[in-house]
Amino acid sequence: MKKTLPALITHIAMVLTLIIVMGILGIIASGMATEGKEKFTGELEKNVIIRILENDTAKEQGYLKELLDAFNKEYASYGITAVDANMDQYTDLETGGPYGYGPDVLYQANDAVMKYVDGKHILPLPIQKLDCYSYVSENAWKAYHSTIQGQTFTFGVPVNIQQPLLYYRADLLPKNWKEEWDDDQNGIPDIIENWTDLYRYSKQIRQESNGSRYGYMKSLNDGYFASGYFFSYGGYVFGGEDGKDTKDVGFSKNKGYLGAKIIRQLATIMNLECTEDTITRNSYSRMAQGTYFATMTTPDVYTMFLKEMKNAGYSEEYAKENIKMVDVPRLPKSADLEDESQGFMDMTVMGGINGYAISSYTKAPNAALAFVNFATSYKMIQKRCELLGISPARSDLADELGGLNETINNNLNLGTIYVMPSVRALAQVWTPLQTFCAKLADDALTGKNAFVTEEALKTGTENVDKQIYDAIHTLGGS
Repeated sequence: MKKTLPALITHIAMVLTLIIVMGILGIIASGMATEGKEKFTGELEKNVIIRILENDTAKEQGYLKELLDAFNKEYASYGITAVDANMDQYTDLETGGPYGYGPDVLYQANDAVMKYVDGKHILPLPIQKLDCYSYVSENAWKAYHSTIQGQTFTFGVPVNIQQPLLYYRADLLPKNWKEEWDDDQNGIPDIIENWTDLYRYSKQIRQESNGSRYGYMKSLNDGYFASGYFFSYGGYVFGGEDGKDTKDVGFSKNKGYLGAKIIRQLATIMNLECTEDTITRNSYSRMAQGTYFATMTTPDVYTMFLKEMKNAGYSEEYAKENIKMVDVPRLPKSADLEDESQGFMDMTVMGGINGYAISSYTKAPNAALAFVNFATSYKMIQKRCELLGISPARSDLADELGGLNETINNNLNLGTIYVMPSVRALAQVWTPLQTFCAKLADDALTGKNAFVTEEALKTGTENVDKQIYDAIHTLGGS
């Protein structure tokens, strides 16, 4: 059927609009590539000051000072000076950058860094020029990839891999663990290998102490750590091949909702503090005091546990000998902490890649790139490992250090670390997920018992998916 003249005009207008839009996107992509090439000329700017935004732990443990001193000595002949940006570690570049308030170089988790890609607040980087390039796995680089109009750009440089780890007091293990808590006789306590045994031991500690001491303690409302229980049974954050399809929210998908059962069971060995942030805040000191046997957190806070052990009167040697970090325990395939008859499976955990990015507003991009190259060098990452206890993204260091560092790198490559999606919409995930996890814990501890059946757990988790979807797409949260 022939089009009428008005319809034909409308059709032509739509085609022209599409061509214009595609052209604009192409210009944006081309502009990003061109901007990066133009700014990173290789010619160092001289007599400049570059501001570095690091995390609080790096400052507190003296690493940032060592890094700045070493870099400034190396580049003194160019008159380049790197200084502490003296800003909150969560400073929003998007808000302050355009007005000159912001760092030249920033260190943050991949999801925080990549939100700045929209609006072109950070620069695409010539990563092949960096010393660390060939030593960092593709899975780590992917956390900083963004594809625009068919072209893939890299906006960050991986420094360390974050994943939850189990921290525990080796001196608080049962004296008879080799006889009673090592069923497979592999010389490792079952308590730290399997969630079922850690759960059972935690119940024992609480009962024997009349509630004055606890086994495993963790704020269960923390979505970053709690999400792993959902992932392990088939859930996910967003769908799609790249995990960025925000129209497909999947904590309840497959049998992901069974993770809610694990969270509810874990609450029964704790107290109401697990429904909010109290345990997260006091875990360092209470483990040092022996009130808690174990907790879960990331590898970069190891020094905080040592510090609190020394504050509690222990020697540094004793603290290092007895504060242990291990990979997270295995989960029961049955999704029931009181049933290990079906065996165990590795837990999939939420993780992230912390790294450096360069502000688009810097007036010294080449000096900033030189700083990033220096900060991610073998020598400085080795020093960061020594002072902060991080797990390096550089495979050469991870292999050399061995042990848990090698394990974490392997976990990333094997996929048992679910890297936080580098999309702005991730910010809409936490409130619904954390509220639900707090409800699960409260339900178990107060006897409300609204989430006892599998059907109730599934419905509750599906509601989380819906709330996240609505926050992104219905309420304009994206």
